[in-house]
Amino acid sequence: MIRRIAIATAALLALAACDRNVSRDQIRVVGSSTVFPFTTAVAEAMINANPALRAPVIESTGTGAGVKLFCGGVGPQHPDILNASRRIKKTEMQGCIANGVKEVLEVQVGVDGVVLAESNNGPKLQLNDRDVYLALSANPLGKPNTARFWSDVNPALPHLPIQVFGPPSTSGTRDALIELVMVPACEAAIPDAKALKERDKERYEDVCTRIRDDAAYVDKGENDNLIVQNLSTNPNAIGVFGFSYLEENRSRLHGVPLDGVAPSYETISTGRYPGARPLYIYVKKAHLRAVPGMTDFLTRYADSWGPDGPLTRRGMIAAPDAIRTAARAILAGGTPLDPATLH
Repeated sequence: MIRRIAIATAALLALAACDRNVSRDQIRVVGSSTVFPFTTAVAEAMINANPALRAPVIESTGTGAGVKLFCGGVGPQHPDILNASRRIKKTEMQGCIANGVKEVLEVQVGVDGVVLAESNNGPKLQLNDRDVYLALSANPLGKPNTARFWSDVNPALPHLPIQVFGPPSTSGTRDALIELVMVPACEAAIPDAKALKERDKERYEDVCTRIRDDAAYVDKGENDNLIVQNLSTNPNAIGVFGFSYLEENRSRLHGVPLDGVAPSYETISTGRYPGARPLYIYVKKAHLRAVPGMTDFLTRYADSWGPDGPLTRRGMIAAPDAIRTAARAILAGGTPLDPATLH
């Protein structure tokens, strides 16, 4: 016990060197609501095995808002780890570096799918990426969105109001929906969309990436469980969230197929489902030795993300062997992300 306290005290002194007015003896994590339950599960396992450690503080802020907090600086008043349901952007990493967060470990912890889901009592919609783009874009094909019913975007769809419950603009899940579903449909529908992106980025975003802000798309904040609850009381509505929330609620929800492919462990892990995406955690190298429990926490994460691990039982889809091996090597070697690889 004395040795454990001594180690913790030394770690606090090292961290306090970054800011002598603040000290902290517990891990702090911010970011994605999709990654939140997995990181929480790892934290619970760590505390169960090491009751003397203080429980990590894990906040579901959304990826975008989490990046801003994470990149705010180095020191005990700033988070140690970022949960992210998309890869960090080059401009975001530049903000990190400008604030002194110069070495960051990028660790892919698994795979997920951006899922469109409806109540088991719903209309059993079958959508393609064009349907989703025409229904949710603020300016589909360059014109203000006037579609009110699914039949307005595709005559083969039922005459039901478009009502989608989804995450806010700070969410990595929303970013992934745009990047993986809406943008490909936009660029397929508008022949010069890629050229437009080069000559007028603002107009391109207005046409291809901006989601409508009327009643057809309802921002439910960073609370995916609230979306699940709303689908139970609105059987004709669609919800947008990570695959794990669908898995947890199969008794009352089912996935809406995209381009004829339903979301499942198999279709997402093989990349056949259009909404498949990687999940990450980002770790400040400067905090690795300074915050008590960091090494244990990250080791437990790596031990939990395999195909038969506890995180897959919570709904995470295991990344391929090569990716898991590379992620372990990053943690073992403390290898920081090369910003030149970002977009």
